Amino acid sequence: MAHIRRDLLRMGAGLAVGGLMPSVVTAATDPVQLIAKPASILLAPPEYPQTRIWGYDGKLPGTLIRVRQGQRVVRRFVNELPQPSSVHWHGLRLDNAMDGVAGLTQDAVPPGGTFDYDFVARDAGTYWYHAHNKSFEQVARGLYGALIVDEAEPVAVDRDEILILDDWMLDPETAQLDPDYESRHDRSHAGRRGNYVATNGTAATDISVRQNERLRLRLINAANARIFQLSLVGLEGWVMAFDGMPLETPQRVGGPFLLAPGQRVDLFVDVISEPGETAHLVRVEDGEGYSQAAFPVGTQAASRVRRDPPPALPLNPDMDVPGLNTARRFGLHMEGGAMGGLQKAQFNDREMGFQALVNANQFWAFNGVVGLTQRPLADLSEGETARVTIRNDTAFPHAMHLHGMHVREVLETGELGPLRDTLLVFPDETREIAFVARNSGKWIFHCHMLGHAASGMATWINVT
Repeated sequence: MAHIRRDLLRMGAGLAVGGLMPSVVTAATDPVQLIAKPASILLAPPEYPQTRIWGYDGKLPGTLIRVRQGQRVVRRFVNELPQPSSVHWHGLRLDNAMDGVAGLTQDAVPPGGTFDYDFVARDAGTYWYHAHNKSFEQVARGLYGALIVDEAEPVAVDRDEILILDDWMLDPETAQLDPDYESRHDRSHAGRRGNYVATNGTAATDISVRQNERLRLRLINAANARIFQLSLVGLEGWVMAFDGMPLETPQRVGGPFLLAPGQRVDLFVDVISEPGETAHLVRVEDGEGYSQAAFPVGTQAASRVRRDPPPALPLNPDMDVPGLNTARRFGLHMEGGAMGGLQKAQFNDREMGFQALVNANQFWAFNGVVGLTQRPLADLSEGETARVTIRNDTAFPHAMHLHGMHVREVLETGELGPLRDTLLVFPDETREIAFVARNSGKWIFHCHMLGHAASGMATWINVT
């Protein structure tokens, strides 16, 4: 599909492209409708027909929800799809009943039905919302949007831009979505990886800037399985937050960085390209650079670039993870997939060999169990600290997402890494996470390569 992919970025070359940003809706006490419905949008270049998608309010991305820290988010979800659905508010620490996981925290909303979501956005940061019933299909069809929780006090940047990264499996002749959402090959390998990459619902994202401006870039990976390797050209930046949670000390962007499915990163970047040039957020694939988003530079905003590291963002509450030495310990052993060597596992309360699992379109196991069971991975008391050792004995990376809480990686030095809600674990890696069970309820813990979750890579944690 080379004729509709992004143009190859030759470093320093400008791209004449156009962008699309979602509209803004603020929270209200009366239920504002959030409607999931089929729509047609111009996803591929203009010479192609519109692509039939499913979108919130018929948009791609869905309507932007933006509130101030501490405000309520109230939305009446209306399902105008031909399938049941639900809405998950990814990364937000909220009441379990509002988490939107069909089959665990609520029943899926049937076609024609509604469900009222009502919660307080206690943490500032970059979050997103997406479908959580048959998400391997519904997210791939376009059911996602950004949810931004602004800090209580304004942040010292000149611009604030949201970039939702995704890829699409399109028919190169018709520009329609490939309907095989349950492909055995995709599920047993790296997942559904598209042949057409876009930002904010278009492959040609163009944001005009001025030299020496400082931008806040909020990057969200909404792809089903693609891990984005990203870099900056003509921009000098710092990582300010991972998955909505601020770093105590901003980290300079010194080279390429990864963004796995479900993950977010907040960057502060200074525009250092000259007027008339174009800066880029670059996607790196097989050693080549492609413009993920272009920033054509107009006039100067200031006579010189700041270059001083920005002060850290205000920390969200309850970010510490005490009690590591006395924490309860659990293990999560990943097995399965193509070239994975899984011989047998428990599925639907009975032991099945790998070929029988393949026939059921199930390929992955946690601790010898395929998919959600009646028994949780961990049963914790509220306020208890837990440590989970994750061992990836598969041939593929997995982006492990814990709902309702954030985790810190326990590094080999014994120190703790930054807070995250989604951790990328590569093949043959063993990683350890720690978290405090501050939020009661049933919280799913799954791979955010969504086809992997649907074919076995899902468990849950119970907090009482």
